[in-house]
Amino acid sequence: MNALPDPTRTPVLIAALRTPVCRVNGSLAAIEPASLAALLIEKIVANTGIDRGEIDDVLVGNAANSAGNLARLAALEAGLPISIPGVTVDRQCGSGLEAIVLAARQIQAGAGRFYIAGGTESASRAHIRLRPPLTRGEELQPVKRARMAPDSIGDPDMGVAAEYVATACGISRDRQDRFALESHRRAVAAENAGRFAREIVPVSTAAGTIARDECPRANASAETLSRLKPAFVEGGTVTAGNACPVNDGAAMVLVTNLAEAQRLGARFGLVFADAATAGIDPNLLGLGPVPAMAKLRARNPALDPAGVDFIEFNEAFASQVLGSLDRLDIAPERINREGGAIALGHPYGASGAILVVRLFSQMLTTSSRTEGLAVMGIGGGMGIVAHFRSYRPDQTL
Repeated sequence: MNALPDPTRTPVLIAALRTPVCRVNGSLAAIEPASLAALLIEKIVANTGIDRGEIDDVLVGNAANSAGNLARLAALEAGLPISIPGVTVDRQCGSGLEAIVLAARQIQAGAGRFYIAGGTESASRAHIRLRPPLTRGEELQPVKRARMAPDSIGDPDMGVAAEYVATACGISRDRQDRFALESHRRAVAAENAGRFAREIVPVSTAAGTIARDECPRANASAETLSRLKPAFVEGGTVTAGNACPVNDGAAMVLVTNLAEAQRLGARFGLVFADAATAGIDPNLLGLGPVPAMAKLRARNPALDPAGVDFIEFNEAFASQVLGSLDRLDIAPERINREGGAIALGHPYGASGAILVVRLFSQMLTTSSRTEGLAVMGIGGGMGIVAHFRSYRPDQTL
């Protein structure tokens, strides 16, 4: 007979919010990423009524903006006491999810009771990197992106790696386009039904208040997608239509323990069950979820990914999602019920946290006990998977 979980070391997410996701140089372009995170931190504190002085730490994932410690900056900008620290996490596009996992691990270790965690990203505000001269007289050189693997292994750009995956896994252009079209269809339907409103915190800008995602396209069609030319490799299959856009946005959650969730009277939450991260050949970086899932299942043999109720799978490229799903034996229809990043957008370091917010929002609407998975492939050849179960005070864990 299994022992009951220790309520002081059982992580529970009791609040989960995000900003709208907007195009690079779009409606959120003038807002610094720390300010996006601060807005959500303030809202979470107000909504839950927690004592801000009891927050143990703020963990914020980011991939492109951090030249310092965005988490600490966001915490102070949100009005948290100066005694509250902050740490910025960089696991590239897995950063936001990794920050949430780290917060949950802190709860499991008994290190604290309240952690605000998530991710923020502004492609619009990304810092320009310059490489110092290697020889006298050489000029500073702009750096397109950070290196993620040594040249001896291979460090392809993301779109090129998506082509490698399409070839390795036999994912056709038509299949990628059909997947992309379904992502837009689902996202537009969810938006029209008002299902994103419960998770989005509107952002005030000089041009007005932004309360909706900018990228879902109601006019997307098979015909328009089929006309797009390959974007990364001549004669390839990956286009701007079956790849994610470049975006700005943020998402944050409150992670506490079961005892505190009960004390606060939380009516719903996500219990963190487990997570795993694994590496893979950087040339096939989009397949990172496959070894990560294998690692998670090795510790949790009863977990059947194909049978999980809600799966949020980051859609950087249709080819890598489909290639991973094929190897995981998960039907594409099972994931991203309300659209994914091809439609909603992919603000890098925030995207993993957005997956968790999406799980929270959808699982909240079901009265039965449900399970959820957040799944991502990561630049540099990694994958991350996190497993959650729904919590309600009238249901046993």
